[in-house]
Amino acid sequence: MKFIYPAVFTPDSQGGYNAFFPDLEGCIASGQSLDDAIENANEAATQWLTVELTEETPIIPPVSDPGDIPLSGGQILRNIQVNYRFYEGWDE
Repeated sequence: MKFIYPAVFTPDSQGGYNAFFPDLEGCIASGQSLDDAIENANEAATQWLTVELTEETPIIPPVSDPGDIPLSGGQILRNIQVNYRFYEGWDE
């Protein structure tokens, strides 16, 4: 199953980026470049969703409309896609 959540990337003083997911509470990532931060954000979202989806009663957060997410200070919004297999051998 595919999940796509927006992530907000904020440049830091070292030239890297820090990211957070407005819809995935506590899900954060960072990287030395925007590409690194995007890759790490994908991994963080995958781990976040894996933990949530293995709960007895998983709660999948609704996805915010990117236009409703305020940006400031050079922030960049990117959609991050996560592919999750609910059980081994299952394909979309």
